[in-house]
Amino acid sequence: MGLSGRTPATRSYSMGARNSAVEETRLAITEATMRLHERVGPRATTVSAIAEEAQVTRLTVYKHFPDNAALVVACSTHWRSLHPRPDVTAWLKISDPVARLRTALRETYEWAATAAPMMTMIYRDVDSMPGFVAEFLAADELARVGALVRGFRASGRRARRLEASIGHALRVTTWQSLCSVGGLTDAEALDVMVGAVLVAAQTSERRLSPAASAD
Repeated sequence: MGLSGRTPATRSYSMGARNSAVEETRLAITEATMRLHERVGPRATTVSAIAEEAQVTRLTVYKHFPDNAALVVACSTHWRSLHPRPDVTAWLKISDPVARLRTALRETYEWAATAAPMMTMIYRDVDSMPGFVAEFLAADELARVGALVRGFRASGRRARRLEASIGHALRVTTWQSLCSVGGLTDAEALDVMVGAVLVAAQTSERRLSPAASAD
């Protein structure tokens, strides 16, 4: 034992406790930001409000997150871990384009039931957030729409109609309009939007066989 009376084990324990406290504070700030983003939106979420919500000082917030970009990354990463969005790669394994569409919309509407409050605020205030947020949202939407359009093997004007209708069908605001406002069940909303997409495709489920339209 040294003059300080602290053994290596004691020092290791103290360091571990400090690291744990740091992580707990960081998580508290992240979750406070997440709650505020969902409640009042990113534009109205100030450092003072975050500090009050997390029960820390403004200096502590800045110590953990020196700028808004770092805070947004932590908040969005944590939120997505709690609300994982449906997996596009799993959709691509479904060869029948209508079955793929139905699966995608069913999973998306199930996700929207809990994700809508946050996503509504994010889309509303996206212009006040770091530029990478809008870029991520646009790229994510493009990948999802592309995965569903691809199965129909469409081109030209027909492809553009499909892109527009599928993009609309996948939006959280569409689910809100049909279900939260319109009172439809998820299953009813699914049928409505699949019907709209098939009209855009100028075809029917009977004419789209897995063998003829495999991706």
